[in-house]
Amino acid sequence: MTDPAGPGLATRIIHEHSLTDPHGSPHLPVYDTTTFAFRNTAELRDVVAGRRPGSLYTRYGLNPTILALEETLAVLEGAEQAWAFCSGMAAATALFLTHGRDGIVCIGDAYGGTLELLQSQLPLLGIRTHLLRGDELDRLDDLLAGGARLVFLETPSNPTLEVFDIRALAARAHRHDALLAVDNTFASPVNQQPLRLGADLVMHSATKYLGGHSDITGGALMGAQALLAPVWNWRKSLGSMLAPATAALLARSLRTLVIRVRQQNASAQAVAEALRRHPRVRCVLYPGLAEFPGHALARRQMQGYGGMLTLEVAGDGAAATRVADRLRIFILAPSLGGAESLVTQPCTTTHHGLTPEERARRGISDSMLRLSVGLEDPADLIADLTQALG
Repeated sequence: MTDPAGPGLATRIIHEHSLTDPHGSPHLPVYDTTTFAFRNTAELRDVVAGRRPGSLYTRYGLNPTILALEETLAVLEGAEQAWAFCSGMAAATALFLTHGRDGIVCIGDAYGGTLELLQSQLPLLGIRTHLLRGDELDRLDDLLAGGARLVFLETPSNPTLEVFDIRALAARAHRHDALLAVDNTFASPVNQQPLRLGADLVMHSATKYLGGHSDITGGALMGAQALLAPVWNWRKSLGSMLAPATAALLARSLRTLVIRVRQQNASAQAVAEALRRHPRVRCVLYPGLAEFPGHALARRQMQGYGGMLTLEVAGDGAAATRVADRLRIFILAPSLGGAESLVTQPCTTTHHGLTPEERARRGISDSMLRLSVGLEDPADLIADLTQALG
């Protein structure tokens, strides 16, 4: 892992890489190439066998543009290795198929697509999955003692922003020779470094903050080389590789990650503070608010509170829909992490696939609106929300 006393994250993202353009470009260009030639068979054998680095075949990830991106992705989380994927769900699938075959425990809320994979699809392959709410952590040790070997969680979680103690959960997992994997999409590496807190693997939907411009779809998995080596074969065989052109766009976006996320942190805090006592808002869920249940823990393990917050509008789901439909600057759309601010009603998009009973069990009400705060002037965002609520 990178020395925390060394250069800052923004500096490392831009300068800490080994692959360089022979013509002097400050970033590696797009090698939109499927296969790469060798001078002789001996050189080809060395790359195929992994005895030396090199480019071979793009579906394998052995492409200069992709390899350069993966170096930067590893820097983001202070990891030994990183793999790029065509989506966050592709990264999650490879993670679960590699390290979850003995059983997976998912803690707290998660993206609806992840929950569907865990609940409906992995069990078809004989993989046992257990979904625990945040208030059911007393069951974790029994499940791990029963053979589950992968603990997975989001923190902050989607959409309730629940914060979990990464260090404590890593220690509990390790006592049972299990791994802890953290989906760090909501926080981003700017605000949270799970590997430094004891997690074994970190996953991202790179579509979100890492991409940051709502123009790419990608995923990433970071961790120790020994843990990522077996993931490589799943990625190769499932055809989950990121295209070189997309890899170049993602590498471009990472150069501005730190400055973007810090501004989104500040704007989200301002929006949360402005709405916390609004008469038409039942509550604001945001880790940066002193009254938020996970605020003290977030202060300990995060360097910023993120650009995501959830409002619970006074009234029912129809009232929340009316507010969403009246917004003028916030765009009514799923996803998050882009320059433009977005609003979505979890019961109609991200968690639509859950039954009403399951959403209620998880505290996801129909009156919730999830906000992704972008890079607009925060005063304009507050004014837009105020007129929509009024």
